[in-house]
Amino acid sequence: MKSSIKKLDKSIIELTIEESKENIAKYRNKVLNDLRKNVDIKWFRKGSNIPEEVIVKNYWEERISAFMVDEALNKIYSQALKDNNILPIAQWEIKEIKSQDPLIVIMHIEVFPEIEVDAKYKKVKLPKTQFEVKDEEVEQALSEIQKKFTRFENTSSEYETKMGDKVNITTQWYDTKGNKLENTNMENYPLVLGSNILVPGFEEWLIGKKSGEKVELDITFPKDYHNEDFKGKKTKFEVEIWSIEASIIPEFTPEFIKDLRGKELDFAWFKAIIKEELTETKETNARLQDENALIEELLKYSKIDFGENLLKNQISKVYEEIKNNIIQSGAKVLDYIESLGLSEEAYIENNIKPVAIRRLQAELILHKLWELEKIEVSDDEITKEIEKIIARFGSEDVISRLKELYTPGTKYYEELKQRITYRKLIDSFFE
Repeated sequence: MKSSIKKLDKSIIELTIEESKENIAKYRNKVLNDLRKNVDIKWFRKGSNIPEEVIVKNYWEERISAFMVDEALNKIYSQALKDNNILPIAQWEIKEIKSQDPLIVIMHIEVFPEIEVDAKYKKVKLPKTQFEVKDEEVEQALSEIQKKFTRFENTSSEYETKMGDKVNITTQWYDTKGNKLENTNMENYPLVLGSNILVPGFEEWLIGKKSGEKVELDITFPKDYHNEDFKGKKTKFEVEIWSIEASIIPEFTPEFIKDLRGKELDFAWFKAIIKEELTETKETNARLQDENALIEELLKYSKIDFGENLLKNQISKVYEEIKNNIIQSGAKVLDYIESLGLSEEAYIENNIKPVAIRRLQAELILHKLWELEKIEVSDDEITKEIEKIIARFGSEDVISRLKELYTPGTKYYEELKQRITYRKLIDSFFE
């Protein structure tokens, strides 16, 4: 067997395999013998010495030749890969069978792309994105937690509404001449005061009211209101309050915090943890922004020519991630795509493919630079990162499980080590 290669665009290797007439005859005999053992031919037993011309007459020369080529390639393909140091990332594609006797086959094989990086990349230095967590952001996060766990209780007829309460209302809107405005009435509409989901000023008018009250409100819509029909419009609202549920807002007691986080903390510690989590979130977003800027800069010094199969795999991964996010939000994937006025094919092409290309470029460039820079991570660095992960949890069972997962040699340990390695690599490009 002889073989030769030629490099093509898009990380394709053209592999030409040649096999001698003598060996091809052996593969043909192997196919004929297999057919003798397994085929049903009238007047002949399976396994008997069926003449070749009888087999050819029943199975046609073209089919036998195709079996022969498959048999030969299954035997010699792996040796051709080894001889030419080829590592495929997808199934071969036969482009041409130039001859069957001797066998000469030309096939295309997609391989991991070669990445060329100009040495000028070493001069790349970018400023890091700066961020801070303000006190009001911490207060807002605490307020959101309280809103999430607020419960509502029925009230007496003498109870007066306050901000945060839930009211059940019926409304009708009128213009300044007293004419009803179409499609503006709401029946038994539940509204949490302070949610700001209706026109500005509406909810404030309902503060201090009692169940059963009827209220008339004069509301002028903002000039920048989202509905064109109501921009700057003066209107009158008739509102009837059917019921009121008082909001019971949780306090950050040690018991409530323990229910939230699984460990006892006082409010000061809990507040500090919230600030730390907000900081981590901002740091993650800043890092993503910096990484995108870095990849954009490194692309100026890089040449990447990846193949279709590698891109298809990346598109599938990105699409699966986005589909999972859509499903978790409670929506159906195809319904969401249709709401954008796109077909699934157009959505993948316009929204998924660009993300996949950029992610693939980033992965390939960083992998190449990792090879060039030979970044190392110490055991101590990994241990500190594991301790940071474990510190987020209060359950002893969870902590014990995490310690098992992040044992040296496990998949989780190696993935963490790789993340730290790439983080160090990326950080080396920032001042």
